[in-house]
Amino acid sequence: MTADNERAPKQQTAKALLGLRDLILTGEIEPGERLSEVALAERLSVSRTPLRAALQRLEQEGLVALIPSGGYAVRSFSRQEVIDAIELRGVLEGTAARLAAERGATPARMKAIRDVVAQLDEVLLVDASAMDFERYEALNGKFHRLLWDLAGSEVLRREIERMTSLPFASPNAFVNTESEAPAFYRTLVVAQAQHKAIVSAIELREGARAEALAREHARLARQNLDFVLEEQPDLRRKVLALALMAG
Repeated sequence: MTADNERAPKQQTAKALLGLRDLILTGEIEPGERLSEVALAERLSVSRTPLRAALQRLEQEGLVALIPSGGYAVRSFSRQEVIDAIELRGVLEGTAARLAAERGATPARMKAIRDVVAQLDEVLLVDASAMDFERYEALNGKFHRLLWDLAGSEVLRREIERMTSLPFASPNAFVNTESEAPAFYRTLVVAQAQHKAIVSAIELREGARAEALAREHARLARQNLDFVLEEQPDLRRKVLALALMAG
């Protein structure tokens, strides 16, 4: 088998996975809706074999669930389940921060995360209406991935990645990428202050403080969730992750 022939199934699976995930997160396929392999394969222009592989991957991520009669359906999540997922991310990231402080991180890894913090400062210097949300989102995701690595624990990193595959548990779940919706700007400023404090606590080898700061940092997502649902529900459609939330 040639290299091109070996790559083709993987590319088809990746195409199916990205397409399915997009349909689910944009709400085009609603929570509870049964997924028709034939219709989806035609819609995404892939065969059923890579589509099944993509469905299995999404089941592992928690976005779809097997149904008793066979096949898959899009999962729905209660508000409490969303809150619990955010809380669990905080617990896991807090553990990563504590272990990083207690075990000590390499100078190269500390420099990498400090550089990202400095770049986030640059993004936040502008007015909210002119802020580059897309760049912030990329840098924020990088900060969190670097934080997970600082602990030096492959087991912990895998568990965090598994948890954050749920879109509303991602560090970027409530970072809005549209410049006309600056409602989250104040929490982004707070988040950046927390980024700096977490890095400082790790450098000072203050494990308990690093853990508490990381857990508090995750709870900003809970504040944004409450803001969207209770104070400005018109923003709900702009938070893709909330397409999975029932009610």
